[in-house]
Amino acid sequence: MLKLLAVVVPLALDTFAVSAALGVAGVTAQRRIRLGLLFAAFEAGMPLVGLVVGAALGSVLGAVGDYLAIAALASLGVYLLVAGEEQEEARISRFAVATGPALIVVGLSVSLDELAIGFALGLTGVPVVPALVVIAVQAFVAAQLGFALGHRLGKTVRDGAERLAGVALLAVAGLLLLARFTSIPL
Repeated sequence: MLKLLAVVVPLALDTFAVSAALGVAGVTAQRRIRLGLLFAAFEAGMPLVGLVVGAALGSVLGAVGDYLAIAALASLGVYLLVAGEEQEEARISRFAVATGPALIVVGLSVSLDELAIGFALGLTGVPVVPALVVIAVQAFVAAQLGFALGHRLGKTVRDGAERLAGVALLAVAGLLLLARFTSIPL
C-alpha cells in the first residue's frame, strides 16, 4: 500500500496543479466533469501503456530496463521542478478551450507523467489493476478539487503543488535506485 501511495501522491499533486490553473480560467461545472473524466481515463490508461512498453523494453534490455524506468521518473521530477511558467500558462490556456480531437491532446499532455509511472509499476511490484483504479480515482478527485479551489488558492500554491510533485517523483526514483543497490525491499 505504501508503494502505491508513493506512486499516486505525486500524480495527484500534478493533476491538482493543472486543474487549479484551469479553475482560475473559469471552466464551467459541466466542463469540470468532462475534463475530470478525461484526466481519469488518460491517467489510468497511460500507466498501462507504460507498463506494456516497459515490459517489452525490460525483456530486451534486462536489468538496464530498471534503470531506464528510474531515469524516466527522475526526469519527470526534474521537469516538474524546472518547467517554464510561460509554457505552463500557454498550455493551461489551450486546455481551457479545447474541444473535440484537441481534448485527446489535452489528455495525453496531462498524463505523460503516468507513462513514466507505468514504466516503474513493474519495477516496484505494485499490483497493476488496483494501481490503475486508484490512479483513475485520484485523478478525478484531484481534478475536481483543483477546479473548485483553483481561483481561491492562488498561483503560489498551485506552483508549490507542482514542485512538490517533482520532489516526490525524484524521491521515488531515488528509493528505487537505492533498492537496486541494496537488499532493501520496496
